Amino acid sequence: MPTSSTPDSRPVAIGITVFRPDAAQVAALRARVAAETRRTIVFDNGGLPAEEAAHLTARGALVLSAGRNIGIGGALDAIAQAAIAAGAAQVLLLDQDAAFSPDQVSALEAALARLRGSSPPPAVVGPRPDAAPGRKAPDYPRRPKIPAAGSLVPVEFLATSGSLVDLAAYARIGPFRSDFFIDGVDLEWCFRAWAHGYGCWMETGTALPHRVGAGVIRSNLLGIEMPRQPLFRMAAYLRNSVYAWRLPHVPRRWRLRQAAYLPLQALLFWADAGYRPGVLAQLAGAVLDGLRGRLGPPRGLP
Repeated sequence: MPTSSTPDSRPVAIGITVFRPDAAQVAALRARVAAETRRTIVFDNGGLPAEEAAHLTARGALVLSAGRNIGIGGALDAIAQAAIAAGAAQVLLLDQDAAFSPDQVSALEAALARLRGSSPPPAVVGPRPDAAPGRKAPDYPRRPKIPAAGSLVPVEFLATSGSLVDLAAYARIGPFRSDFFIDGVDLEWCFRAWAHGYGCWMETGTALPHRVGAGVIRSNLLGIEMPRQPLFRMAAYLRNSVYAWRLPHVPRRWRLRQAAYLPLQALLFWADAGYRPGVLAQLAGAVLDGLRGRLGPPRGLP
């Protein structure tokens, strides 16, 4: 297996999660595996045809599956553990929609190398988020009281897709929360990283377009916009956000921001769904689940 130019000479692994990929996504996955000299680990959360898994394996990829959808947190942990077993020092996490070139991976490697010896030490470095056409890019709030390092900006959290995770830091911070299943996994882990004395950094010199949801819901009156998501995903987002308020490593400033913002998001989502009573009932049930700590696969999961 080819090695990279990481400071300790161990390789970077590429981890890709897939779920019901369409033909274009499968073709892009094939092309990435063919073009990438680094070890590629694919976790199939369901829907990857057996012949495509065999094709990827024959071209050097490691294809993993639990035989069912275990959520993004469980998939990321399986990838991280496989990368550690392969001797990797870092793992670059991607979803099936991410268009991220090998040169961009190298740019994040160099960014992580520049942070070596910094205080706090880096746990993860990710690209600047851009919005794909018709989509909304995530917002990464600046981490207060930590100075920037050139093009590297300290942020509260990063989306996992596009993030280069230091696996030694991962081993100390702990796994991603599999019980969150799909939403808020990255946010919770990054807040935990900061609480453990590690930093999360955005490299503004490289960008990744994000394709979350199916369009954007906007309200000029409320002054907010959000991705248009399936109901089960919005419910999971509300549930996990509310549950996270009880976690001691989630800063009070973030809890206060969410307490003001979540009701507006829920109202906007409900309005976009035509004010249907069943939608409101599921959103309210998700909030109650968060308060009660009932996590795991969200209700209505396809």
